[in-house]
Amino acid sequence: MRDEWDNAVTELGGRPTSASDDLIRRYAEPHRKYHNGGHIEAVLRDARLLSDEDDPVLRLAILAHDVIYDAEPGADERASASWVRAALLPTGIGVKHIDQVAGLVLATITHESDDPLAHILLDADLSILAAAPDVYDLYTRNVRAEYSAYPDSVWRQGRSRVLKSLLERENLYQTAQARALWDSNARANLLRELSGLASGSV
Repeated sequence: MRDEWDNAVTELGGRPTSASDDLIRRYAEPHRKYHNGGHIEAVLRDARLLSDEDDPVLRLAILAHDVIYDAEPGADERASASWVRAALLPTGIGVKHIDQVAGLVLATITHESDDPLAHILLDADLSILAAAPDVYDLYTRNVRAEYSAYPDSVWRQGRSRVLKSLLERENLYQTAQARALWDSNARANLLRELSGLASGSV
């Protein structure tokens, strides 16, 4: 992650600082079972599947989009956007680029945006939904562990609401590439998990 961050900063005309050290430290926090460095590496990889354009603004947004994670949807993303602004200002990167990066991070609150770069970030962020069933099940267990403060009844209600909102979307993924790669498997996994939540088996 350090090289990805520092290289992106350099490509945008900035000077790398110690922010990459803080980035690595945060993603290694022990309460993170899914939203950790492994998740960020997967999103970087899958974003490159979706686009040949390896945009440094997009890379910085991917690296920062979960840098603050306390299982508080909305608040986490806003805090991550604030973190990335503070981290990039001393590098000398132009304010326009910093605003772009922070805006991409904020797009992960609703997972909706008109920005083509955001479409790549959001689709890559949700690529896990199309994983093989055993990998998907491990993902759901890890996310549940991150929300361990909530009793099962609250978790099932909240998680079911999220899954239904995803399934109700005409397009689960924004890019044509992601739809072709992942849509069918993702919907199958979401329906299977939703059924398990309804029956109390997960």
